[in-house]
Amino acid sequence: MHLYLALILQALWTGFCQAAMQHYPAAWGHYDVCKSQIYSDEGLTWDYMACQPEAADMTQYLKVTLDPPNITCGNPPETYCALENPYMCNNECDASTEELAHPPQLMFDIEGRNPTTFWQSTSWKRYPKALLVNITLSWNKTIELTDDIVLTFESGRPEQMVLEKSLDYGRTWQPYQFYATDCLDAFTMEPKTVQDLTQHTLLDIICTEDYSRGYVWKYDKTVRFEIKDRFALFAGPRLHNMASLYGQLDTTKNLRDFFTITDLRIRLLRPATGATMVDENNLSRYFYAISDIKVQGRCKCNLHANSCVFDKEKLSCECEHNTTGPDCGRCKRNYQGRAWSAGSYLPIPKGTANICIPNNIGPVIRPNVSSLGVANRKEAPQVALSTVPSVHVANRKRARVCDNELMRCQNGGVCISNVRCNCPAAYTGLLCEKPRCESELGGCRGASSGRAPLRPPSSSWLLLLLLLGSSLL
Repeated sequence: MHLYLALILQALWTGFCQAAMQHYPAAWGHYDVCKSQIYSDEGLTWDYMACQPEAADMTQYLKVTLDPPNITCGNPPETYCALENPYMCNNECDASTEELAHPPQLMFDIEGRNPTTFWQSTSWKRYPKALLVNITLSWNKTIELTDDIVLTFESGRPEQMVLEKSLDYGRTWQPYQFYATDCLDAFTMEPKTVQDLTQHTLLDIICTEDYSRGYVWKYDKTVRFEIKDRFALFAGPRLHNMASLYGQLDTTKNLRDFFTITDLRIRLLRPATGATMVDENNLSRYFYAISDIKVQGRCKCNLHANSCVFDKEKLSCECEHNTTGPDCGRCKRNYQGRAWSAGSYLPIPKGTANICIPNNIGPVIRPNVSSLGVANRKEAPQVALSTVPSVHVANRKRARVCDNELMRCQNGGVCISNVRCNCPAAYTGLLCEKPRCESELGGCRGASSGRAPLRPPSSSWLLLLLLLGSSLL
């Protein structure tokens, strides 16, 4: 009997310890919720938060343009030789035959097929005139990059290439990065890598030789623009400290603009040759071929939307916070009580919504400041009672919160008029059920633990353990 009770006691204690040590999401969040309903002194109100869409594969929504337009192989049909073996000339390109055609759409199809699908250019038949190709990717929408841009070449990687970006729908262009086998010779730039960058030089445009050499390695096919390595300069090697990165993006406009685009342009300047001299007797060895392009990002919605829709060949944000426009870049009509402002990542983890408020009409009251995302209560604007977005005016009946056994205030909270719980300083929530430290940066046990705090067992647990212990004795 004593052994049986001891086993029960051990099981109960183990269950309690496991419950106390359960994992919780990281404190900084992902800004995926724009608003939620909360109870306050004013009753049921809306709490507004900064929000943004989830990252996605943005190549599903782009338009691709090639310059010159007739640079794709197959018209007329052409036979190609392998770069590493000039006598292996059995690769044919014919635009009139589906199995032998290599149109630009094959840079964005599903990978993993066998044989691999890819776009291919004409050969370098006009040598020594340069074989130049511009591949432009356009979204007709502002995009924020969230991961590395990766190009996979089916042929050898180009010996000279430039990746460019546009922020004004292709009207002007700025270089993102230069690529060459010899940066000094090609672009009169000292070769560097992303590891040479610091927080202070992150926006520098570099030339790298990492992705242009070594055609002889069959599996060395990718060319990258390293987004995550640049993020890591603020967020740490494994991007654990995203709060630091979000803080920098929030306060440094140039940094945020650096990762924002409307268009990308890949300028192919010289194909892989694999030798110091070009074999002029066999120019069909030299061409460009790309099997895959990866661009990971999200719609830019100025932290006023958590979803983005693709309709009628166009991306647009589903705006919240009384904002409108493709990027939620202006206030709705009749919601221009103050100037439009983008949302803010700060303070972590919910940010500041900076919602658009109604125009000043009719009798005024002072709304719930936290719901409007206003940091200073003294600056809270006055708005009309009939149009306050944060309070359900139609429902004036107070919710009854702590008037029965199931809805009793916890952790020492005191029930006030059967309407709300007056919580101790260390707790918050409708029934004082939530430690206040959980909503702070780092949680209750530090920034990197991701664990809930260890809490003392409740009185019912202690009583049960005491009784079982007495029986055992």
